[in-house]
Amino acid sequence: MSRTPLPELAASGAPASPAGTAADLRPALLALVAGAVAMGLSPVLVRVVSPEVGPFASAFWRVALALPVLYGWMRWEEARAPHLRRVLTPSALLAGLVFSGDLLFWHLAILGTTVANATFFATTAPVFVVLFAWLGLRRRPAGRTLIGLLVCLVGGATLVGQSVQVDPARLSGDRDGVITAVFFALYFLTVERARARGLGAARVTFVASCITALVLLGAVALLETRPILPQTPGAAAGLLALALVSHAGGQGLLSVALGRLPAGFSSLVIFLEAVAAAILAWILLGEALGPLQVLGGGLILAGIATARPRRTPRDA
Repeated sequence: MSRTPLPELAASGAPASPAGTAADLRPALLALVAGAVAMGLSPVLVRVVSPEVGPFASAFWRVALALPVLYGWMRWEEARAPHLRRVLTPSALLAGLVFSGDLLFWHLAILGTTVANATFFATTAPVFVVLFAWLGLRRRPAGRTLIGLLVCLVGGATLVGQSVQVDPARLSGDRDGVITAVFFALYFLTVERARARGLGAARVTFVASCITALVLLGAVALLETRPILPQTPGAAAGLLALALVSHAGGQGLLSVALGRLPAGFSSLVIFLEAVAAAILAWILLGEALGPLQVLGGGLILAGIATARPRRTPRDA
């Protein structure tokens, strides 16, 4: 089969998928948005469990409790689609390692600097996705991708910028926030590669989560100084929701989207996650949204609309 990339999307580095029009991308776009909302609930749930469970322990439970659901999803998906590959590819294993780095350095950033600073630096992940894809994979980004990314960055800075503080004493935490962004960028690219190699979204998410759970278990043993187990039913329910909604739902839907959408565009999900987190905190925790936050959210949506792919990248 001859597979000639369309020039517009070859530049954006989209993964393999059948040919079609923008309408074919709607399920993947819906999965991306739904995954962002699910991951956006994560800060709210972490706030619920944080009085009882340490940060590294909550990260471990987030992944470990999702494994049975992800395994069941994998078996179901592969039973319905026998053509999917059932192997352990290096890209799927690497996805688990870099996601471990993402979670570890995210929690270190939260401990070492303000939440606003950690969030601000973590939202630079799409910059690294575009940079790594351009320099490492020779994928020159489309002009609209760069414009959309710039608008999203301005929106993200507007969303959290009023709370960002410059403090030399917190430079190590700020550094960890940037490292978080680097690992998250690598996660997008490795999941995209695994999906392009013929693995289903469920297998990629399950394999990566197994690796992540093992790494985080070691981190809990070495680094955690706070309680590991929840003491109340509310905290236990929060951990379960964190695992099922934010991880199995959020990361799983992201893997689905990366089977059809380029990593450069899909990485903008981190901005959608920030918008969803702000809205959910307003609804569930009563944290009011100011005019700047509303403006930042609007800019993020405008940037994503600008960067969205118009067609699938392959012609059969």
